[in-house]
Amino acid sequence: MNEGKTTTSLGLIAALQPHFPRVGYIKPVGQRFVEIEEQKIDEDTVLMDAVFRLNCPLVDMNPIAVEPDFTRKYLQASNNEALIRRIQKAFDRVAWEKDFVLCEGSGHAGVGSVFDLSNAQVAKILGAKVVIVTQGGIGRPIDEVCLNRALFEKEGVEVIGVILNKVLGEKVDYVSDFARRGLKRKGLELLGVLPYEQILCEPSVDQIREELRAEVLNQPPSLRALVRDVIIGAMGAQNAMKFFRPGMLLITPGDREDILLAACASVESHTAESMAGIVLTGGLRPSDNVLQVIRTMPIPVLLAREDSYQVTSKVHNLIVKTRPADAEKISLIRNLIANHVNVGKIIESL
Repeated sequence: MNEGKTTTSLGLIAALQPHFPRVGYIKPVGQRFVEIEEQKIDEDTVLMDAVFRLNCPLVDMNPIAVEPDFTRKYLQASNNEALIRRIQKAFDRVAWEKDFVLCEGSGHAGVGSVFDLSNAQVAKILGAKVVIVTQGGIGRPIDEVCLNRALFEKEGVEVIGVILNKVLGEKVDYVSDFARRGLKRKGLELLGVLPYEQILCEPSVDQIREELRAEVLNQPPSLRALVRDVIIGAMGAQNAMKFFRPGMLLITPGDREDILLAACASVESHTAESMAGIVLTGGLRPSDNVLQVIRTMPIPVLLAREDSYQVTSKVHNLIVKTRPADAEKISLIRNLIANHVNVGKIIESL
């Protein structure tokens, strides 16, 4: 989870299109979903369809959505054969008139084992070969890759190579050299090393709003601003002001009107890029006079029910997912894969 599978999948589809004009996509088992037309669809599937216009029903690109009670129901009344048939039929529809289908897993090789549909088992069902995506480094990634490969080998599935993600720019050459050596000793191919890009780890204010289920107190032009850093307003207003800079998200109790008004003044004094937004915590709604000032602000001001600690923890632990509206991120991902992954080697391996 959060190693870069969706980022890699998105970039690979773009990179494969010059070789295979009709590329399909399927995420057989999804765990983070949204509801579309009363269907639960994995959010990564929604992203791929929005970016590439894949001309296939969303429910086929994500045939199984693991709801909170999915595992309990399965253990009460095992229906593995029915689930397998659902995946196979969905794949057949996704693959109809396609030259290539990219399948995205839902975590490490063993995810889904509890309901007998681990990623390794799904790869076997679909006759797919595997690319493992893991975070950058040398020792730990190779250890984890070997652990995952063991499960794929148990199912008779071939691992054709590894992509390392989120490697610090100044270490790309060093990591590439030694990771390639280490993987070669294990009979594995290093297919690419992706440099770390801070922007891909930055959530939008709208994603934070969704995570917190927060109320928007004003009408800003957009909620798409990316959050580069977070400051907790737990000091005097004068001391807080030096932290008000572009891309900053301010988290402060809703009754700290001194800090809030200082932030308002700071935003008004900046004609160019300003703070990303403000989250007021504890469900504490400011006074009417301060609300009037908030409504004039050009940046989003959110009101969350939880206290400052809970809000900050949720923001810190937020899994940042690329969304269809993230045009800058999507363009960057396309370039990353095109420039740093040996797509030709993947095609050759198939």
